[in-house]
Amino acid sequence: MSLERLAAACLLPGFDGLAVPDWLRRWIEDGLGGVVLFSHNVESREQLAALTGELRGLLVVIDEEGGDVTRLEHDRGSSYPGNFALGVVDDVELTKEVGAAIGADLAAVGVTLNFAPVADVNTNPRNPVIGIRSFGSEPELVARHVAAFVRGMQEAGVAACAKHFPGHGDTELDSHHELPTVGGDLGAALLPFRAAIDAGVRAIMTAHIRVPELDDAPATVSRRILHDLLREELGFAGLVITDALDMKGVTATVGMEGAVRALAAGADALCLGAGLGPEPVERVHRTIVDAVSTGRLPEERLAEAAGRVAGMSAGASPGARHVPGTEVGLEAARRALRAEGAVELARPPLVVELRPEPSIAAGPARHGLGDVLGAETVRLTGSPTAPLDHGGRQVVLVLRDAHRHEWEREAAEQVLATAPDAVVVETGIPLWRPRRAPGYVATNGAGRVNFEAAAEVLLAPRQLPSVDRSFQTDVREIRPS
Repeated sequence: MSLERLAAACLLPGFDGLAVPDWLRRWIEDGLGGVVLFSHNVESREQLAALTGELRGLLVVIDEEGGDVTRLEHDRGSSYPGNFALGVVDDVELTKEVGAAIGADLAAVGVTLNFAPVADVNTNPRNPVIGIRSFGSEPELVARHVAAFVRGMQEAGVAACAKHFPGHGDTELDSHHELPTVGGDLGAALLPFRAAIDAGVRAIMTAHIRVPELDDAPATVSRRILHDLLREELGFAGLVITDALDMKGVTATVGMEGAVRALAAGADALCLGAGLGPEPVERVHRTIVDAVSTGRLPEERLAEAAGRVAGMSAGASPGARHVPGTEVGLEAARRALRAEGAVELARPPLVVELRPEPSIAAGPARHGLGDVLGAETVRLTGSPTAPLDHGGRQVVLVLRDAHRHEWEREAAEQVLATAPDAVVVETGIPLWRPRRAPGYVATNGAGRVNFEAAAEVLLAPRQLPSVDRSFQTDVREIRPS
């Protein structure tokens, strides 16, 4: 294979639009390894199946974690509750079934590899990008659910990809915007990745983080982390994929050379980012070819990487093998929900949603509890400047990770001062609760099914477990992120 085709085989670009653009067709003819699909590539399942039908023989990759991160259902919210909810339930068979259901959905539309599950242990409650995308803060719990999700997904015929190696859970920064530094117990962070490898995970994604105990360079470009630790110590022989190389965790530190350094460190496939045109792909390709020509990147390493990508593509088998019950996502959301106090609505509701800026990984939320309740929604992105006029309706106050946002806590107290019988619904990690709230619901996730489960409780109460008191933490000293 020519040097040019070897370099092309390692690239996974995104692209704009609902159909394959001409520039991408040319790259496919030149040996492109695969593509990554985003929300802007998905209009319907029928359209997506037609699109992937033109990409046969390539790796067709997507981010479909459930909960916050969904591409298939970006317009209506996920049918699955997300990892944190599954960790709260702590039923590994249920997690496996959810993984299989997501896998079946993806296989049916021609996706061959899913950037899931998140294997990060969310040990830092201030983490702005992982949070409820993680199964939890206990390494052993995260490990067993990562393994279950991997098995379910891959039994459905879609390759799983555990992320973000060697662990993005103990950070206070988002690598989409800057380079976080991770310290602490690396052994605990690695436990879920060991479990994923034992479960046969076919791919692992790198993290744009700095781990000073191992290397001063970002993990994505660190041979000490990708080769010595992941390949040699952990024994992983599958596909290593970078997180998107257009993220500031790489661009602000190593720049364009990041593609070459990632390959040299041991990565096989380069995720280039969303909505690209031909020019960025050409620049990265040219940089790789030049690096081999000038001796900065051994051609044998490039050939090894291209071979792993080709092996993954050849082993892909689209078409659902296993379709669990269609209600598995809602069942999981119901089991994850916790409620306490007076949660049954006595009057028609007004939903007041306190919405922090979403992470780039999740993207803008287009759905909420108000959509499920059929109620008017007032969305606040800062403290209200005037008393809330609820017009006699009963307020449903929706929070998201209020423990991380001082403005959100202040706004919640202001709303409750004018609506003392409001029911509070926390959709993130329930680490803070307003003192005066008479009714409190923790959904433990923000997928559509989490809102449906909450609506069932608000409109027709039933017996539910109480809120786990271990989640109630004094957060007055936590600084806003």
